[in-house]
Amino acid sequence: MLPGGVRLKEGYRVAKCCSPRPDDSIRGYFSHDNVIVVHRASCLNLGKTDQARLLSLSWVEILERGDDEPGEDFYQLDELDFDILKHHQKLGVDYSLMIASVLDIEPDLAFERHGKLRELKLLRRVEKVMIRYRENVVDNKWIKHRNHTYYQITSKGEKYLRFFISRKADGD
Repeated sequence: MLPGGVRLKEGYRVAKCCSPRPDDSIRGYFSHDNVIVVHRASCLNLGKTDQARLLSLSWVEILERGDDEPGEDFYQLDELDFDILKHHQKLGVDYSLMIASVLDIEPDLAFERHGKLRELKLLRRVEKVMIRYRENVVDNKWIKHRNHTYYQITSKGEKYLRFFISRKADGD
């Protein structure tokens, strides 16, 4: 049994002899009942098996994915990407130069990260709209989206951010 309700895909089973966990390196043994038994890579019992029946495995390929879990592209993201997503979650529509200023990063890096997050569909470009100046900048002043490309977090971006925050809270 794996912790936290994590389940294996059909056709896989955890070995009782070594009880591998999702942070262990693993190997598979193709058993006679057509099930792949998942062992820790360091399991001594693997040395006693028919070596031709051993398989390389990774947890990514054998775990059932829950609805709340992000796709593989989640692992392309780093702390800065999540800081940008947090900014958009909190403040909504914004542009790269403002992100660079607020997060104290180079403008080129902000442009690059916005492009990456857009490509991963975590942010979307906002059509030309009227937006209100930030609080404490100019009172009751609206500006038309013109000279900057504005971005907004998507539902996928919200999902990835929630997952990142929950993992961080769990100490991962």
